[in-house]
Amino acid sequence: MKFAKRLEPLKFNVFADMDRAKSLARACGQNVIDLSLGSSDLPAAAHITDAIAHSLSDPSTHGYLLFNGTRAFREAAASWYEQKFGISVNPETEVLPLIGSQEGTAHMPLAVLNPGDFALLLDPGYPSHAGGVYLAGGQIYPMPLLAENQFLPVFEDIPMPVLAQSKMMVLSYPHNPTTAIAPLAFFEKAVAFCRQHELVLVHDFPYVDLVFDDRNSPLEAAQTEENRKLMAPSIFQADRDKSVAIEFFTLSKSYSMGGFRVGYAIGNPELIAALRQVKAAVDFNQYLGILNGASAALTGPQDTVTTSVETFRKRRDAFVNALRAIGWEVPVPPATMYVWAKLPAPWASDSVKFCTQLVQSTGVAASPGAGFGKSGEGYVRFALVESPEILAAAVNKIAEFLN
Repeated sequence: MKFAKRLEPLKFNVFADMDRAKSLARACGQNVIDLSLGSSDLPAAAHITDAIAHSLSDPSTHGYLLFNGTRAFREAAASWYEQKFGISVNPETEVLPLIGSQEGTAHMPLAVLNPGDFALLLDPGYPSHAGGVYLAGGQIYPMPLLAENQFLPVFEDIPMPVLAQSKMMVLSYPHNPTTAIAPLAFFEKAVAFCRQHELVLVHDFPYVDLVFDDRNSPLEAAQTEENRKLMAPSIFQADRDKSVAIEFFTLSKSYSMGGFRVGYAIGNPELIAALRQVKAAVDFNQYLGILNGASAALTGPQDTVTTSVETFRKRRDAFVNALRAIGWEVPVPPATMYVWAKLPAPWASDSVKFCTQLVQSTGVAASPGAGFGKSGEGYVRFALVESPEILAAAVNKIAEFLN
């Protein structure tokens, strides 16, 4: 049986490959500590699940859900955005519900790229960003993210012939996997660059709330004063008239709703309309009860978000301290739920082998940096999705493996 050539670049997926490695480890009797997937282990708040539970008993929520039926959720999203960033949002023309932000980043290239067009992507970056470009028949120009550049791309390094064929740029800060934060000045530069070269600017924004206040942290967080602020900037603080940009938000991280698959896009009305056309060809929307729960999350008490961020900060501190105690020096992440660690010398050129052998030998699962792009080689990503006690146990197993 022959399949489409567009599937060829999708054969290697960091999460699918580690899922197979974890299954093999379990089959061999290992008790797996899974730090490979950024799926929050914290529960969604009670007022969220209560809204969903109440919807289940309402038969009017049981049918197909078209765009006009999502108005209450779109209004909640617009209101949340306006309160957080002070930017006016039209819920009719500038908001689109999504099945998680991954749907948006994977489908946006279908609305923007013609076959052969370039997309400028972060390297390393989230796998669905590249997957969507491949499915659209586009080409990828990777923008390397290096520690010496604070894991920000250097636009001046992009060749002019590539720019001439480029239609979109994808950014995502706070960044997965490097944990870097982009200051507003960087976004202003990115918006000006995209205007100059007529590029659509896509910003994937799942970790907007997972930024740590390290002013009183016992760890010496290597951050600028800009990064110490309690809120990461939105792309629309740099593109206030929404001239070139679209931004994707998910409730998976801030509200621990990963399994509910709910997010939304905010952006330029023409980009929203184009993405809506793609979405209409693929699906309707998720169950209205889930959107009711998401509306409750956005409009209800926000104390659980603060609690979640503090939980991940404590886990980060515990994990970083434990790694340093075994001689593995890692930087302190300013944001996200990850630790991005440079591999020790014997493993620096083969992160996949390191992660595969680590889970086979110890049961500790992590994500190889190479799975996020060429510039991710030499790194490993640990997700802080376990308690400090289990994280400490994981580090003890890592120490045994390294020795």
